[in-house]
Amino acid sequence: MGTPRSFLAVLGAAVISLGVAACADTGMKKKEMADQSLYDRLGGVDAITVVVDDFVARMAADDTVNFTFAKAGTDIGELKRLLVEQICQATGGPCTYTGRDMRTTHAGMGVTETQFNTTGGHLAAALDAAGVGAREKDELLNAIGSMKDQIVGL
Repeated sequence: MGTPRSFLAVLGAAVISLGVAACADTGMKKKEMADQSLYDRLGGVDAITVVVDDFVARMAADDTVNFTFAKAGTDIGELKRLLVEQICQATGGPCTYTGRDMRTTHAGMGVTETQFNTTGGHLAAALDAAGVGAREKDELLNAIGSMKDQIVGL
């Protein structure tokens, strides 16, 4: 009768070992995620493109901010391309932003703080709709928010 107990002891030890390995693996995955760029954590250029498409659609549907597209004679396809480039570059991705700087782009548009905040709300909603995590969402919104003085009141 010693054999069944030995088998159970070995089986128990194996289960514990697998549990420890799984916990260690999970810990390593969390560390690997923490070490990744925001670009990678967002899901790369394809995921950024999905967010930008939704974001621009939300902006275009909002009369409090969509007049700026007409005022600037905006080519929506070009706007989306440039936004993807800009977010990709700003989050550590391989893209190079080829558009104008924010001050030049927004000069003469008279963007108000309310419009800037509304725009940020649309971006936040697009990120939520895409299932972007809270940490990544906050990091991206903070990066965009840091450009406020280059956009508002010009």
